[in-house]
Amino acid sequence: MKSESNRSVASRFLTRDGWLLFATRCTRLFAYGLLSIILVLYLAEVGLSDATIGLLLTLTLLGDTAISLWITTTADRIGRRRMLILGALLMALAGVLFASSDSFVVLLLAATIGVISPSGNEVGPFLSIEQAALSQIVPGPRRTKVFAWYNLVGSFSTALGALCGGALVQWCQHLGNIGAAAYRPAVITYGVLGLLLAAGFAFVSNAVEVALPAHDQPQRKLRLGLHRSRGVVLRLSSLFALDAFGGGFVIQSIIAYWLHLRFGLEPATLGGIFLGANLLAGVSALAAGWLAEKIGLVNTMVFTHLPSNVLLMLVPLMPTAWLAVAVLLLRFSISQMDVPTRQSYTMAVVSPDERSAASGVTSVARSIGASISPALSAALVGTAGLASVPFFMAGGIKVLYDLLLYRSFVSLRPPEEQFERR
Repeated sequence: MKSESNRSVASRFLTRDGWLLFATRCTRLFAYGLLSIILVLYLAEVGLSDATIGLLLTLTLLGDTAISLWITTTADRIGRRRMLILGALLMALAGVLFASSDSFVVLLLAATIGVISPSGNEVGPFLSIEQAALSQIVPGPRRTKVFAWYNLVGSFSTALGALCGGALVQWCQHLGNIGAAAYRPAVITYGVLGLLLAAGFAFVSNAVEVALPAHDQPQRKLRLGLHRSRGVVLRLSSLFALDAFGGGFVIQSIIAYWLHLRFGLEPATLGGIFLGANLLAGVSALAAGWLAEKIGLVNTMVFTHLPSNVLLMLVPLMPTAWLAVAVLLLRFSISQMDVPTRQSYTMAVVSPDERSAASGVTSVARSIGASISPALSAALVGTAGLASVPFFMAGGIKVLYDLLLYRSFVSLRPPEEQFERR
């Protein structure tokens, strides 16, 4: 059974709804990648200062956090499909507002109530609801591998989006568009993809909805939908928030901006770099599923994440652009191996009726952590002599997270690993 390929595992256990959820993830991550590579550059072109851009990025993530908390904790009651459609419409609204105005007040409104990903990674309610749905239709021992493919297609989509975003701006510049006008078509495309995403969710069937028996209703009234696993979820959430806080110093938009300021790299070049970075990250997710079978989910999370953070701190020490890019790509080749294992571990150590809530709460914790640091990071990157500080801060904080995670959870094994140990 272990010789069965990851590809056959994904094909065998995905229903029609599962394939639709994979397709909506591809659409969403393509849009995130497309916008993230040019977002900070676009905001700079419309006249915002570095400090204002940082504030806007922070408010974007805070708004996404609030939206995500509300949607994920009410999705089971109101309907998962309805809440996914609502999230997609908010994504489209954000794209329209960002493209139609250079007023800080309008951009602030879009950042607060809309769904925008400055990092190119998942934001909003989508991931939590989709993960809970996939966990219902996939057997536990196969969950990590399916999540690995789920992350792989997302990374490929982000990579393709980053490439297309940079190429689109370069093409618009070639046609004679200058300033913000060269970036605006990419922002409009983001909004259109939000509408396409809403249409995709509309085709998901009622099979994704949860139907609890009447005697389970009191449990649904517990705080944040958690009961037996509340302690575990809160401990995981605090650690995930610490990790995301560190990662917020080096979100994809900030790294692209740093490479542009430090080495003068153009948008098309940046798009190619992050195409390679996200492809490497996606392929590594498949290796994570195999490695987790050998050494366990927690060990895989820590033993791959720790060296990636050391590499992150080496990036600003490189004297040339291509040495910096080489170290960055090496870091991306292992930095995301903890993602499918982290997601699978969270689903495994909580009760089945707490999965949506657990995924939502941990995702919100990560969003809160990630929302704090971009404001400081953007200001540092634009300040002479301090531009490299975010890399060192991010790496140090994330190393601390790895050590604390190992200490706290190495002894709490998911059911499938406990069975294998016996």
